[in-house]
Amino acid sequence: MPKKKPAILPPVDSRILILRHQKVILDSDLAQLYGVPVKRLNQQVKRNAERFPSDFMFQLTAKEHQALRLHSATSKAGRGGRRYRPFAFTEHGAVMAATVLNSKKAIETSVLVVRAFVRLRKMLATNRQLAEKIAELEDRMESHDKTIQDIFEAIRELMVPPEASKARIGFQLPAKRD
Repeated sequence: MPKKKPAILPPVDSRILILRHQKVILDSDLAQLYGVPVKRLNQQVKRNAERFPSDFMFQLTAKEHQALRLHSATSKAGRGGRRYRPFAFTEHGAVMAATVLNSKKAIETSVLVVRAFVRLRKMLATNRQLAEKIAELEDRMESHDKTIQDIFEAIRELMVPPEASKARIGFQLPAKRD
C-alpha cells in the first residue's frame, strides 16, 4: 500500500505577528494550520476557557482589528468578512488549542507551530545581539576617530618647521680686534 503524502502546510513563520509586544498567531491562521474551521476552534476554546488565561490568548481590540484589516486587505464585516474581532494565541495558547481540539493533525501541527515560535525567538535574540554589537563598534569607532584626529594634529604640529632662533646658543669666541 503506497504511503500517503502529507498535506503541504502553509508556512507557519509568516503567520506569526507581534501584537502587544508578544508573538502571536491569529485564530483563523491557527484553525487553517490545524485543519479545522475557525468556528470550531473558537467553540473549543470557549468550552475550555480555564485553559486559556490572558497570557495564552486574547481578543484583538477594535483598533488592532482595524489596523490588521487595513494591513492585510481583508473584507469588511457584512460582506463575507468576520463579524467579530479575532483571537490571538501566544505560543502556549497555540499548543493548548491543539490539546482541546484533540485531533491528530492539530497535535502534529502544534509541533511545527512551536518550532516556528522558537525560530522567531532565536532570530529576534540574534538581531538584538547584532544591534548591541553594532552600537558597541560605533562607540569604539568614535573614540578611535578622536584618537586618530589627535595623532594627526600632533603630526601636523611636528611638520611645521621651527622658527629660526636669532640668538646663538653655546660658547662664542669674542670677535677679533685689529
